[in-house]
Amino acid sequence: MIDFNDLNIGIAVTGSYCTYDKIFDEMKNLAEKGANIYTIFSDHAATTDSRFGNAEEFMALAKEVTGKDPVTTIPDVEPMGPKGLLNILVIAPCTGNTLSKLANGISDTSVLMAAKGHLRNNKPLVISLSTNDALGMNLKNIGILLNTKNIYFVPFGQDNYEIKPNSMIAHTYLLADTIDLALRGKQIQPVIVSPHKK
Repeated sequence: MIDFNDLNIGIAVTGSYCTYDKIFDEMKNLAEKGANIYTIFSDHAATTDSRFGNAEEFMALAKEVTGKDPVTTIPDVEPMGPKGLLNILVIAPCTGNTLSKLANGISDTSVLMAAKGHLRNNKPLVISLSTNDALGMNLKNIGILLNTKNIYFVPFGQDNYEIKPNSMIAHTYLLADTIDLALRGKQIQPVIVSPHKK
């Protein structure tokens, strides 16, 4: 495995609030490995409270884990690309909305602008998927991104196939392994994995 010490990792957070506990666990794991983490919050992630927690508290937790204020606006995130600040960028969680915009070249949020700026440097972008329509309208966008240079996926599977048969979610405990291989130009396998246990 690569040495995570002093590796600059961007964690771009979008609005799949139900996954935040697992995402923050992995963020802490990366920090404990010595990674230098920068967080980017979409507007919704930075301002929306939900039954899964308060946005302000999540922003504070990100600062606590990383030692840095999260970046939340397009003007503030835009310089990160030209400066080549990050070794790798992770969108975690990546909602279906963000996924579809990324696949179609739209960069109207801080997270998408970060992705655009990062990809221009031919550096790896990792997607940690969380969407209720992965096997619906977004399946074509997953296909596009799976075949796009420098884009890698955290392995994902159906999370509740009986009630939400189109829903798929990343197995976030594989994030560090995915990053390790993506930095070497490889997609971790298998990409599609068994359903999450209830």
